[in-house]
Amino acid sequence: MHLRILDKYIFREVCKAFLFGICAFSAVFIGSGTLFKIAKYITDYGASLSAVIKVFIFGLPNVIMWTFPMSMLLATLLTFGRLSSSSEITAMKSCGIGFFRIATPAIILGFFVSIAAILFNEHVVPWANTAYRNVVYYEIQGNTGAKSQDHIVLKDIKDGQIQRLLYARRYDADSQSLQNVTLQEFNDAGKVSHVENAEYAEYEGKEWIMHNGMLYDISDGESEHTLRFNTQVLPISASPRQIVREQKNPEELTMKELKAQIRIMKTQYVDTNKLETELYQRITVPMASLIFALIGVPLGLQPTRNSSSAGFAMSVIIIFFYYALMTMANAIGRSGALSPMLAVWIPNIVGLIAGLFLIRKASR
Repeated sequence: MHLRILDKYIFREVCKAFLFGICAFSAVFIGSGTLFKIAKYITDYGASLSAVIKVFIFGLPNVIMWTFPMSMLLATLLTFGRLSSSSEITAMKSCGIGFFRIATPAIILGFFVSIAAILFNEHVVPWANTAYRNVVYYEIQGNTGAKSQDHIVLKDIKDGQIQRLLYARRYDADSQSLQNVTLQEFNDAGKVSHVENAEYAEYEGKEWIMHNGMLYDISDGESEHTLRFNTQVLPISASPRQIVREQKNPEELTMKELKAQIRIMKTQYVDTNKLETELYQRITVPMASLIFALIGVPLGLQPTRNSSSAGFAMSVIIIFFYYALMTMANAIGRSGALSPMLAVWIPNIVGLIAGLFLIRKASR
């Protein structure tokens, strides 16, 4: 019973510090980034009040997502630093309560924060990023035409099953054309039954015309009939503006959509290192909350952690090194020098090793 009360006490104190951390770090990010961008939109484009409010609201989820790991580190450092400096940890140990029993509530919270961050990053952040981009591009900058863009993907889905998939290496806004076009049609079993390839497709009035291509009928994974053509109507009804508006940046895609995009681009022999790096970071960055809990608890119990300012300073230093390492790992993964999966896990692996070493040291 006493241990249960102790767990609730530590859990509550870490939660309070965690919420404080989210507010504090979010304020820093908003003050140094979001407000600066809003000021630029107002001065350069004369953004309206409603557009500014939308940009601020839609920009919050992405900011908050990055503060989860930072706040977890700050919360453990502040909470256990305060408990240590006020001799509460000494009192717990004198009652026979070991280090691991004291640390358990904070580590469990770190685990649940990581899971919550992954779900938040999957279901809220991509949607908010898309809304943010649309407000900036269409409402503030006043763009009405379709912009040139690489890697066009268009899916025709009916009753939850994909019917048709279009991929183009690039859309050129000046000529209103799609370059290196591939159209795949799927049967009821979800397998490719028909493929159309073309050098390019031009938008003529109300339809797309493909030029210099080949048609393939496919059965059991093998091509049965082929036909070369000079021109052929591309069976999609979307206008250039509709096609481009449906495209999303990597940060606007869910993990499921990223996996599908990577799969499509690999069939066209396109480099997917950038997308794969983005995909794996959707897991590694939220999981940093658990890693930081493992680091923050033993550091907070150090006798030198006798003030909140010291805990805050220590968290800033650790966060700086972690995100510097993460930036380098990201660049390595995108360049292909190392497997994207391995590259993006490097900061967490280093953090895990450091955390286990500190825990082992503190438990003695």
